[in-house]
Amino acid sequence: MRKLLGFDEDTFDKLKQLGRDRMATLQELADEAFADLLKKHGVPIDLKDALKKSAKAAKRPAPAEQRGKH
Repeated sequence: MRKLLGFDEDTFDKLKQLGRDRMATLQELADEAFADLLKKHGVPIDLKDALKKSAKAAKRPAPAEQRGKH
């Protein structure tokens, strides 16, 4: 899916330079940035990430409040 993003000229110049320095495309920089943002907020990036997060949650013991209510 394609979406249009706007950058001020200074930011765009810095992104282009970073891309050249790292030999990466602007798309690769954007993919990395958005993946980091999603991770920071606990949003799974892909199915593998979602499954790992789900497995970790299933291994945690239930809080004491929930255990006694059954």
